[in-house]
Amino acid sequence: MDTRFTYDDDFLELFDTWMKDQGFTKRTQQAYLGDVRLFLTSLGEKELSTIEAIDIMRFLTKMRQGGAGDAARNRYLSSIRTFFSALIELQMVKNNPSIAVKKSKVEKNSVPTFLSEELLSVFLQSIEGKYQIRNVAMFLLMSYAGLRVSELHRLNISDFNRGTNSLMVLGKGRKWRVIPLPSEIVHVLERALVERLEARSGSEQPFFVSQFGRRISIRMIQSIAEKQFEQLKGQYMELQGKSFSSHKLRHTFATMQVLAGTDIRTLQELLGHASIQTTQIYTHVGDKQKQEAMNRVSAFIPVGMGI
Repeated sequence: MDTRFTYDDDFLELFDTWMKDQGFTKRTQQAYLGDVRLFLTSLGEKELSTIEAIDIMRFLTKMRQGGAGDAARNRYLSSIRTFFSALIELQMVKNNPSIAVKKSKVEKNSVPTFLSEELLSVFLQSIEGKYQIRNVAMFLLMSYAGLRVSELHRLNISDFNRGTNSLMVLGKGRKWRVIPLPSEIVHVLERALVERLEARSGSEQPFFVSQFGRRISIRMIQSIAEKQFEQLKGQYMELQGKSFSSHKLRHTFATMQVLAGTDIRTLQELLGHASIQTTQIYTHVGDKQKQEAMNRVSAFIPVGMGI
């Protein structure tokens, strides 16, 4: 079998099919395909079986010279690793040369940005318009149930169990999790179903439908949130210059859970994180709150005390 890379070969198509089967989001698929396309183009006609770690290092160095930082370098490497994992599973190669390439150390922001309870309430109450109930329901599920944008997009009516007041959520890697819902959210979801537009076609019945009768897109959800955040910035000067997106609502949910004392394992289950390390970034939020509390107490400590 001819396993040389050429610009118009079938490897990208195979990789794309594999990612779809694995449940990768469309956004991730597009990002990984773009990264791998750059990598394959840099190799010319090098045979598949002769790809080595040094080839990947040369590509990553070239990307650095083009202005890519540590985070971008790691994303390129992650894309290439996933690509070779797919090829191994598809029995196209036997080894993954990218395993020998180390990731760059990236200074992470230990405290994710989130909305205060007051601002979250204002955000939700500011939602108006023809599709008010639908939009409130979507953002309630993000900020009080921790759903991702992609999970809202995939949600079907059949995933809402009115008997148990719970939601079946299809997360990353096609993994399901059950989210018990507060009665307040159940009430809003029921109202959203009453006002929901009928979907035009398809065997599945999406929970959230666009004005065109189709499953609401990820981009539309993000766009609606961005519009609401812009309005919020106009009311609160302290928010101006800060970046907010729909994903900040999920951060807000996780932060509220930490501050309420939810244990890390339970939070991991609620968020649908494969690794507990991903969940642990939110524990630093609690640490920050503790430090601020102690700083407030320090104002009352007598100076000197005769020592």
